[in-house]
Amino acid sequence: MTYLIDLLFKARKEIFESWVWYEKQEVGLGDRFDDEVFRKIALIAENPLHYPMKKRLREVTTDTFPFLIVYKVNKIDKLIMIVSVFHTSRHPSRKRK
Repeated sequence: MTYLIDLLFKARKEIFESWVWYEKQEVGLGDRFDDEVFRKIALIAENPLHYPMKKRLREVTTDTFPFLIVYKVNKIDKLIMIVSVFHTSRHPSRKRK
């Protein structure tokens, strides 16, 4: 069964800011970034327990862009909370704040 997705405010903000940055680099690149992030989120929704858990949250990297999607699974409510969409060059301690 596919889980519902809840993009927390921080994650929505990170996606939007990254989209803006990529669009400034090359028109259409932001859309490619969005497509990849949401494709990976769809895979998470289909099998949320597939990806490794680190400190009570699960993490998965995107395939082309250097981002880590950090999320929490609520098995009872069949809900996935996307906590962060984190650029991997940032300090790791910031991905959970």
